[in-house]
Amino acid sequence: MATNESISIFSSASLAVEYVDSLLPENPLQEPFKNAWNYMLNNYTKFQIATWGSLIVHEALYFFFCLPGFLFQFIPYMKKYKIQKDKPETWENQWKCFKVLLFNHFCIQFPLICGTYYFTEYFSIPYDWETMPRWYMLLARCFGCAVIEDTWHYFLHRLLHHKRIYKYIHKIHHEFQAPFGMEAEYAHPLETLILGTGFFIGIMLLCDHVILLWAWVTVRLIETIDVHSGYDIPLNPLHLIPFYAGSRHHDFHHMNFIGNYASTFTWWDRIFGTDAQYNAYNEKRKKAEKKTE
Repeated sequence: MATNESISIFSSASLAVEYVDSLLPENPLQEPFKNAWNYMLNNYTKFQIATWGSLIVHEALYFFFCLPGFLFQFIPYMKKYKIQKDKPETWENQWKCFKVLLFNHFCIQFPLICGTYYFTEYFSIPYDWETMPRWYMLLARCFGCAVIEDTWHYFLHRLLHHKRIYKYIHKIHHEFQAPFGMEAEYAHPLETLILGTGFFIGIMLLCDHVILLWAWVTVRLIETIDVHSGYDIPLNPLHLIPFYAGSRHHDFHHMNFIGNYASTFTWWDRIFGTDAQYNAYNEKRKKAEKKTE
């Protein structure tokens, strides 16, 4: 009975979204995007799209999303939004981070990306324009992937902080007590594999078109670079997402080493009380800010 009611609710919600979508004006970018997508299909093989396309998407988006945070360090006005103002970025740390990123991206992640084509072939994941899901279905599936990844990340990340294994794997990611955007994927190769597994679980369960692979990569990179940015920017649209953790939440994890283990949302830390020190710190910070006003 409950299952039938749930299906009915989801069906009604889906119909409501479809109705709203029908009222929206036509997206002027849809036709150029369709032409570009079909051009790609007509000129490149599925292997090239899945492998080299995925690599280009990841590398281009990663460093593009890192660019604003990198530029902030040269803009005096942005310093007031830096969370740990007493720990500025250094060229030495950023160069060290960049070199490790190149190793992780091309020696750890790229071999995994090479399996994308075989994944899409084995599960008959389509590439064509006609079966590409609508924007709201893409968003829904990306949200599902985020919930799955966040759950995996919370428990495995917390495990990596266990005193018996912390110094062997996760300590590398904590070399920078004040994080910066490019540091999001700065990690031990084993950590890249362990925590990165959470990214692929959602894809395994929810992927119905190759576009979801790239959409989910985009969403995940925006989120992880934002929480590692080291800046709390006002009017950040990501803060409109319910239970979104944000940069202050994760910045405290780097500063304190204990608590705030989730990657995207706050509910697991709230349920297990691993945000207690963060909440106490936040209360003190807000009281101090009121006194200075």
